[in-house]
This record gives sequence, C-alpha cells and structure tokens, in this order.
Amino acid sequence: MSNSQIGLFDQETGELVAGVDEVGRGPLAGPVVAAAVILNPEKPIEGLNDSKKLSHRQRVALSQEIREKALAWATGWATVEEIDQINILQASLLAMQRAVAGLQVTPDLALIDGNKIPKLEMPAEAIVKGDSKVAAIAAASILAKVERDEELDRLDAIFPGYGLAGHKGYPTAQHLSALKELGVTEIHRRSYKPVQQLLQGD
Repeated sequence: MSNSQIGLFDQETGELVAGVDEVGRGPLAGPVVAAAVILNPEKPIEGLNDSKKLSHRQRVALSQEIREKALAWATGWATVEEIDQINILQASLLAMQRAVAGLQVTPDLALIDGNKIPKLEMPAEAIVKGDSKVAAIAAASILAKVERDEELDRLDAIFPGYGLAGHKGYPTAQHLSALKELGVTEIHRRSYKPVQQLLQGD
C-alpha cells in the first residue's frame, strides 16, 4: 500500500481530510484510545498501513514520523469509567470525537474507520477497514496503537503481575489467570463479562 494508492486528501477539491481510528475495544483493562491525523501531501510517509499489520518497531518509527510530518494530529481517550458507564461503542466514539476536537487544523472532512460515525463539527464518512484503505486512517491507527501500548506499559509497572505490558489488557489465558489469582483492579472494565463474572464470584 502506498500513499498514492490510498490518497492523502481530495486532490480535486483540495479539501483537508482527517483520518480517524481507535484502538482498544477488546481489552479487559485500560482506556480506549483514538487518533485523528491530517497528512501533509508535500511530506509523504512511506509504509503507512493498518497498525495490526506492522511490527512494534515499525509502528514506533512511523508514529514519530507522523508526528513530525503531519499537518495536524491529536489523540483522544475514553477512560475505563466511561467505558463502563456508556458502553465500549459509545466510549470509542467519544474518544474519536475528542481526537478530532484536539486537531489544531480543522479538517473539511473526517474519514472514520469502521461503520459508525461520532458526532463531529464537520462532514464525516465511515469506511469499513479504512485503516487498510486510507493513508490518514492508517496513520491514525498507528498513533492510537502506539499511545495505548505505552499507557499499558506504564500501567504494568503500577499493577504488576497481570502481564499488561505483554498482552496490553486483552483477555489472554495469562491475563484471565492473573485476574482470578490477584483480583480485579481499578483499571479493569467491570462491564466486560470475564471481569463481571469474577466480581460476582462465578
């Protein structure tokens, strides 16, 4: 996938287009993190792709390059408390909304990964699997993934024994075993079934 194949912005109208994506719907712990990116067509970035298809080293390097070359970028979070209060879908949309609101340049159009659109101040379009089709969405997926991974690394030092730095909060066998042994912490999503069952003593 190259920038020319997936488009930086609307070449015909010159509109500024922001790509928006989120990371962290599936984990049992930690926030959901979104990012919004407006790429600079005069500063192309090679190797942009869906963050899940890149190695950790590639993501970190690209994240730094995106921050240096993009016309604008921002991230937005929704907390564990918000996830439990309004559900993960609404929390994901809230994180996206915060990311777009944080942009220092206002886009003319926002392209959202997936099939749901958050409430925004500008027109928006949902694109299924957009992180493998649109350069700006791919860039957003990378920023969000790297930032969330860094947060889980930080939380791993605060809540040792759960293996957060390794599985990033996802429901691996190791994580589920640690939850049973060590108990539920404040960073675990109580609305998620495996955590709910432990709290209920099932």
